[in-house]
Amino acid sequence: MRIVVTTPTGTVGSRLLRLLVQAGLHPVALLRDPARLPPDLAGLVEPVVADQTDADAVVGATLGADRLYWVNPPAPPGTDPLAHQGACAAVVAEAVRRNGIGATVLQSSGGAELRRGAGDIDGLAATEQALDATGAPVLHLRCGYFMSNLLMSADEIAGGTLSTAWPLDHPLPWVAPGDVAAVAAVRLLGPVWSGRLVQAVHGPADLTFDDAAAVLTGVLGHPVRAVHLPRAGFRSMLAGLGMTAPEIDAVAGMAEGLSAPGYLPEQRRDAVSTTPTTLRAWAAEHLTPGPA
Repeated sequence: MRIVVTTPTGTVGSRLLRLLVQAGLHPVALLRDPARLPPDLAGLVEPVVADQTDADAVVGATLGADRLYWVNPPAPPGTDPLAHQGACAAVVAEAVRRNGIGATVLQSSGGAELRRGAGDIDGLAATEQALDATGAPVLHLRCGYFMSNLLMSADEIAGGTLSTAWPLDHPLPWVAPGDVAAVAAVRLLGPVWSGRLVQAVHGPADLTFDDAAAVLTGVLGHPVRAVHLPRAGFRSMLAGLGMTAPEIDAVAGMAEGLSAPGYLPEQRRDAVSTTPTTLRAWAAEHLTPGPA
């Protein structure tokens, strides 16, 4: 079986690639720079160079593919993130149509069901719709809040605070990227489904940022306090970092849209959507110093 994995050096793709290798496959790693692949995977994966906004390159890279794992890559700095995702959406839909790819798994997000008003997630909604329009078998993995987002705040957490634009009492389904990869691997290696499916990946529990700070306090051995960044202040901070207006809307719009009154994920937490890795276990592995 020929499986193509996009963003194979990312937090999910890198783990998924290894799971497929361990399953005895020789997956295709679609990426811009093959040098970024770990040396120990040499000969075990097939690196193919392609820009995910280049339709001809992606169609060529996915020729003969039985399965495709698609992740919209980050937009280049200074560009419109939603326009970038729209370009990626058109490309993946064309590749699926032209190559007759048997099944596609899209790394999407909770909130994509809103279709509008959720910042960067609106780009995933557009990608879902583009793939749905192909009529081919497609599975949208609606992922929760990635625990790995905490890595961007590692220095701040070490100093005792965790700042966020999310309301501190708003519960979110926190998920480890490795668990997303495990779900993706099972679906890619399993039997083909028909039509369009949606599957949530919610992690083991819904946590507020106050809850998360308490977990980090216990893991790290020093107090960590969650700090709320009001909407205007958060947007001003992003502008101060040099972000353009579309970039600010994409980043800030996620918390603004998904914390609005009345929003609940389309998929409820159940045995299918719940995955095992706790925030405590993830933080102990990724946010604590290794052995001396």
